[in-house]
Amino acid sequence: MTAKIIDGKVIADEMKAEIAEGVKKLAAGGIKPGLATVLVGENPASHTYVGMKRKMCAELGIESFGHELPATASQQEVEGLVKTLNADPKVHGILVQLPLPSGLDEEAVLRAISIEKDVDGFHPINIGRLAQKGREPMFVPCTPAGCIILLKKAGAKLSGANAVVVGRSNIVGMPAALLLVKEDATVTICHSRTKDLAGVVRQADIVIAAIGKAEMIRGDWIKPGAYVIDVGTNRKEDPTKKSGYRLVGDVAYDEAVEVAGAITPVPGGVGPMTIMGLMQNTLRGAQMTAK
Repeated sequence: MTAKIIDGKVIADEMKAEIAEGVKKLAAGGIKPGLATVLVGENPASHTYVGMKRKMCAELGIESFGHELPATASQQEVEGLVKTLNADPKVHGILVQLPLPSGLDEEAVLRAISIEKDVDGFHPINIGRLAQKGREPMFVPCTPAGCIILLKKAGAKLSGANAVVVGRSNIVGMPAALLLVKEDATVTICHSRTKDLAGVVRQADIVIAAIGKAEMIRGDWIKPGAYVIDVGTNRKEDPTKKSGYRLVGDVAYDEAVEVAGAITPVPGGVGPMTIMGLMQNTLRGAQMTAK
């Protein structure tokens, strides 16, 4: 048995076309969606990620407002910038690129973002609403939302499914688990202290791997026919590559692909969905102002 490959690039391209159409409709009414990025410090990876997001904005016709602060910026300066962007009617979404330099209070910065502009979905109120039955957040975190879209597009039946999320981060693991609960799945959240992790994963109809350890989840951990979403992006030494490494997920792909019913590759699975989720949330923020 060889798993169906869940191609995140193809699904993200479908979303891209829909978002572009939505941007055009708003533009016809005189509204141009706007995304403001806040980048503090010189983290090379953060600069790369922000650059990718701004490039995608340009492709979709979304206005991009880039703001950079030095690593020496004070808490007051960062929160002050966020509050200025909150008040700017041209800005429909605010993204503060994480991690922030040490010494800054990330929680306080995220809390300063207006929930109507929290396109990353990390504001405590948005996360709180996600956790409550009968409440809906303004925005859902982009990567977990992308995981659910990939599962649905692949044909997974979520209602009543036994789902296991490996990893409990605020950015992926916890929100993904909450989204699965909203889809009426029965959810187990696993982590470094879970007893018999392999045994728990073997019971899962759906596995979302977001633990940040290269190829930790082996093929013989996977229940035959399970849907596997691999959020991990890890470097693995590979002397055959010019860079000296290749990217692998948290799942041992070559093993799991022979057992699973459907699986995301790394790269090309969850990654493309994350940036498209951000664009979709920015469009939604602009649509809310148009009502």
